[in-house]
Amino acid sequence: MSGRDFEIAIIGGGIVGMATALALSKQTSARIVVLEAEKKLAAHQTGHNSGVIHSGIYYKPGSLKARNCVEGRQALYQFCQEHNIRHENCGKVIVATTPEELPRLDTLMERGQANGLTGLRRLTPEEIKEYEPYATGLAGIYVPQTGIVDYVQVVEKYAEIFRNEGGEIFTKSSFQSLTRHGDELVLHTTSGEVKSRYLINCGGLYSDRIAKKCGVNPGLQIIPFRGEYYDIIPAKHHLVKNLIYPVPDPRFPFLGVHFTRRVTGGIEAGPNAVLAFKREGYKLTDISIPDVLTYATFIGFWRMGLKYWKMGFDEFYRSLSKRAFVSALQRLLPELGMEDVHRSGAGVRAQALEPNGALVDDFRIVEAPGMIHVLNAPSPAATASLSIGNTIASMAIRNFNLNLKQNVLQIKG
Repeated sequence: MSGRDFEIAIIGGGIVGMATALALSKQTSARIVVLEAEKKLAAHQTGHNSGVIHSGIYYKPGSLKARNCVEGRQALYQFCQEHNIRHENCGKVIVATTPEELPRLDTLMERGQANGLTGLRRLTPEEIKEYEPYATGLAGIYVPQTGIVDYVQVVEKYAEIFRNEGGEIFTKSSFQSLTRHGDELVLHTTSGEVKSRYLINCGGLYSDRIAKKCGVNPGLQIIPFRGEYYDIIPAKHHLVKNLIYPVPDPRFPFLGVHFTRRVTGGIEAGPNAVLAFKREGYKLTDISIPDVLTYATFIGFWRMGLKYWKMGFDEFYRSLSKRAFVSALQRLLPELGMEDVHRSGAGVRAQALEPNGALVDDFRIVEAPGMIHVLNAPSPAATASLSIGNTIASMAIRNFNLNLKQNVLQIKG
């Protein structure tokens, strides 16, 4: 066996890919490689999120999101404690600012309880200020399980343990195409050929394209949504103690602009959710004609547009107008002024879209002979990464007939 022959190749060095690699390396004796297109791990969705450890209060009970978020959150807190990764279990408040949001707040309370969250507290306007003195609303929920962490550090630790278990990571190795030679897969990458018996696709923004190149119909298309952030100036950090969230609109898989204290320092506000013109479109001026044509010729994109054009217009306006963005933030924090924030970074969410125009809300994993394709892993994928990694590892052990290491019990997915 050469240095580029493996039993399992995992495409994608984000948090889901690395958590999957970690789980497989600890449970099996397979020779594993992770292929990452960029020069470093966690370069895209993982490295551009707000660093929130989600509780699981938002997700429909019984869904993959709900189950993996609750299990993954508990596992992530334990992992961070064991490996001295800086994190805080600080809690957050969800605030209803209009009468129309009050029934949705009730639904969140019910979902949180159904998902096993304890210590949830329904808040009056006065009680909101016990947790966030400058926040204003008609009612709220205190969620004690929410926290903050630096997910890049988490991925780096996953990678360190994976390598110690014998795994390999090839950076600057963008997947280009696949050919088969009997039972062997030959992955053509920008750093040369890699041979493997099995493949796991954790390609994030490119997961649908990777699936197609592997001969698998994903049945959906990835649409990139850019989330833009503002930083609050240091003189106004006292306005936010921990995390302040709005009540999300159940029609969309986005949580709305909110306030987050970062574990690395500072406070950010956002993100919005504006259609990006490039799969890695971190700026409004980032445009890829091939990317635009890909989803402009997808019937699901136009069906989504006809259904949600007003929301899309509002998000674009808020992207272009600082005043509109700050106005949305002032619903939660009235004392925040235009001069108190300045534009910061952005992330791009890989949002799966069905041909019928429906935004895929849950995780989507497709199995094929010798392959597993993770086609939709949006938030709370980072929170749930250890649980998702174990779920995918269980699928791989079952489907690929992998040998378990001695004294290792398979973790059920």
